[in-house]
Amino acid sequence: MAAASGSNPDSMDTDPPGGLSIAVERNPPESRLLQLGVRTWPKWGCPTGKFPVKFDARQTCYLLKGKVRAHIKGSSECVEFGAGDLVVFPKGLSCTWDVVAAVDKYYKFDSS
Repeated sequence: MAAASGSNPDSMDTDPPGGLSIAVERNPPESRLLQLGVRTWPKWGCPTGKFPVKFDARQTCYLLKGKVRAHIKGSSECVEFGAGDLVVFPKGLSCTWDVVAAVDKYYKFDSS
């Protein structure tokens, strides 16, 4: 059995470029949402459809409703998230949002 190495071609297809990936925290407790101040963040929504998104700053969002399949550019990775999920998009990430159910979310961009 060969030792794992960074040159494994199988892992190249699934790892997003630059190691950027979407973090999804499913149904975080209310205490976590209060700690983050989620309900004081601006709100945003969109109808169903597909569109490209590029994050010029890290964004954290909390979905009130909806369902999204995010396809990371340059990768075969697809991340699904929806109502009740707390999601973090790293700065520099490009992806295509396939909105399968209309979205309503709170969001916040990091200032750094």
